[in-house]
Amino acid sequence: MEKHLNVVAILNIVYRSLVIVWAFVLLALVAWFDDLIGELVQWGSINPNEVPMGVFDIVPLILVPIAGLMAIVSVAGILGAVGVLKKKEWGRILLLIVSFFNLLRIPLGTILGGYSIWVLLNDETIRIFNPVPVIPVTA
Repeated sequence: MEKHLNVVAILNIVYRSLVIVWAFVLLALVAWFDDLIGELVQWGSINPNEVPMGVFDIVPLILVPIAGLMAIVSVAGILGAVGVLKKKEWGRILLLIVSFFNLLRIPLGTILGGYSIWVLLNDETIRIFNPVPVIPVTA
């Protein structure tokens, strides 16, 4: 189960790092969005008579919180994965919580989330993180 724990931690670090990059791409898109809409109107791709321009004001209000949530959950996932690599119980719990969020990100997040949950809830894994203390027997 040790190998599975290491694989889960490394995969989560890689996956969550990529999600952080994607969150920054969304933020860059928001910063560039007004210019993009202006160019599309100028090129004739968007007809201002057919699409109310106020609709485009909503897009940044949606993308910024989504990017922020992606970044926060990803940082938590990376911290949890590092905790799992160091065999810390808080890391296992944190990564378990983040893994439930992964289930919503079809298809890769679902696969990684399911695998992570299976590994982190395994009885052998729980024993690794919470070893039973040995009580010395005195005669």
